Amino acid sequence: MDDHLTRTAHMLFEAGTLKRQRRTGWWMAGVRDPESVAEHSWRVALIASILARMEGADPGRAALIAVWHDTGETRSGDLNHLGQRYVQGEPDPVEIAGDQTEGMPEPVAEMVRGAVSDYEDQEIPEARCAKDADKLECLLQGIEYREQGYSAAQRWIDNSRPRIKTKSGQALADAVLEQGTLDWLRAAMGEK
Repeated sequence: MDDHLTRTAHMLFEAGTLKRQRRTGWWMAGVRDPESVAEHSWRVALIASILARMEGADPGRAALIAVWHDTGETRSGDLNHLGQRYVQGEPDPVEIAGDQTEGMPEPVAEMVRGAVSDYEDQEIPEARCAKDADKLECLLQGIEYREQGYSAAQRWIDNSRPRIKTKSGQALADAVLEQGTLDWLRAAMGEK
């Protein structure tokens, strides 16, 4: 078998571990079984594509960046912000992506490394949309957990909104804050 394909297969299995890796910050809010990193990244990608379209950027590129933004956590773990204060030399997502993609077909490796690098550099609008999507997803998840009875999730709601930088992200965050988690269902069912 082609070694490049073997390395690509390895990356796919490695990425699959994110489906089982929980987002650790939510444990501090008392959430017993928080979302996985993969669940978080999926909704971040959706939000990034929406924000990019609203901002006049490339939604496909923004979604790609968002999909790959946390894949380094397969190797570094999902280290919450408090825990990061105690780790010597914070993990470098770009370095991790380089290690993860070593031996993969070069066009594929370049795509992954470029997406991670763009996210970290924050120099292009699609990366800024992906970063805002990351914060907006945390805001949404916080609201959902709060409505499930985890009142301590309010901290994540309060801290996420000010970190959103794009005008479209701020406007969408404000709209989210005015909704309940089941308002979409009521609207779909024609209820008031």
